[in-house]
Amino acid sequence: MDLGIRGRHAIVCGGSRGLGEGCARSLAKEGVNLTIVARGVEALEATAEALRRETGVAVQTVAADVNAAEGRDAILAACPTPDILVCNPGVRQVPGNFREWERAEWLYWWDVHFHSSMDLIARVTPGMADRKFGRVVSISVSFIKFPQIGFAHSHAARVALSGAIGSIARELIPHNVTVNTVCPGLFDTDALRTNLHGHAARRGTTYEAMVADRIGSCPAGRFADPSENGDLVAFLCSAQAGFMTAQNLVNDGGVYQGLF
Repeated sequence: MDLGIRGRHAIVCGGSRGLGEGCARSLAKEGVNLTIVARGVEALEATAEALRRETGVAVQTVAADVNAAEGRDAILAACPTPDILVCNPGVRQVPGNFREWERAEWLYWWDVHFHSSMDLIARVTPGMADRKFGRVVSISVSFIKFPQIGFAHSHAARVALSGAIGSIARELIPHNVTVNTVCPGLFDTDALRTNLHGHAARRGTTYEAMVADRIGSCPAGRFADPSENGDLVAFLCSAQAGFMTAQNLVNDGGVYQGLF
């Protein structure tokens, strides 16, 4: 299927591995040139080279922390007029006790999961609107609909971002600029495996037991592959997707549970 975005240019944050890499690969297969962003230079360059070799698209890299103002400045200096923006903070976290968090802890996760994305969105969408084409996709998490104990800090910021996107999407859609939130469930990524090892240690059980427990909660009976999320994101960025506004999607184990 030709999504009609060949030759467009996308910024993909957290694009060196996991869900971000899946998004970058799916877009590259559609002929989209890329600026991929991550903090780790080695993984970033390895992913960029693989994408160039596999798809032939132009891939530039920006080794930067998207959660820092100077990192976002570097991203937009490298690609000031993107057609597509994939917001993906790529920060792992561990559960904690909300009673122990000081104001600085809450503000840190606000910056990570709300302000970093909103700043990029605010800076790229005026140009998208002027050019009458733009696609923004925010990678969130299914837990904003099914909150988990211990993650109140990140859930709060992610829910706020989803609400803000729902508002600005309606403002931008007349200019053929769509803004969507994708809420992935359990995907087979390094981040998931690291988290499950951590959960196993805290609960005094085995990693294998944690995997079995999590798979048991997936309607599809398996962890999803990052390519599935990437293909969804690519579709949301298609030329034909202009009818979409703020349709937030949940993916849980490869089964899309619908729009809400």
